[in-house]
Amino acid sequence: MKRLIILGAPGVGKGTQAKRLQEDFGWVHVSTGDMLRDAMREETSLGNEAKAYIEKGELVPDEIMVGLVGNRLNQEDCLRRGFILDGFPRTVPQAEKLDDLLERLDLELDGVVSIDVSREEIVRRLSQRVVCEKCGYVITTKEDLEEGQKCPSCGGRLVRRKDDEPETIRHRLEVYEEQTRSLIRYYEDRNLLWVVDGLGTVDEIYTKVLSSLGLSPEK
Repeated sequence: MKRLIILGAPGVGKGTQAKRLQEDFGWVHVSTGDMLRDAMREETSLGNEAKAYIEKGELVPDEIMVGLVGNRLNQEDCLRRGFILDGFPRTVPQAEKLDDLLERLDLELDGVVSIDVSREEIVRRLSQRVVCEKCGYVITTKEDLEEGQKCPSCGGRLVRRKDDEPETIRHRLEVYEEQTRSLIRYYEDRNLLWVVDGLGTVDEIYTKVLSSLGLSPEK
């Protein structure tokens, strides 16, 4: 059982790698992005509050994120199986609040994997992708599907997210880099950080992630 954080700018493939780890090792993939998108789609009070920030490419306020994450990590599956936090923390204050939360739960963080990809590559990736408005399935250019077509997973309509427009992407990256530069140092200073090169195929990057954790595909 491990308790991990996976870091990286939007578009580096954090969610894809976290899902692979969940499939192979059973650690619960806790994606704050998925939780927020579900809340927005369902038009909950949290979703409506977060929507304005997300569509402008800005970070959701700490009080919203900390409460969301705290409730999730205290659920039985995370306590029993371990977890991979994807999308949180993004700032040092959030990391400090996470430390306090884990201490209250009598848990310790095992490590932080940071996936590194150039800004130019991220803009290219995100500006070309579409997602299913029903199930959230992400479509890359390799799958040769476009906005308005049907999702191959559930049959829903494919759309381009507002925060995947090129100018919004650049702003998101500026916000990410400004806010997380000190976060990287925070985990480096605690000897918890492993940096992984995010270029390559999904399988190649997954092998690098496993290597950083001292694991192999055979488990």
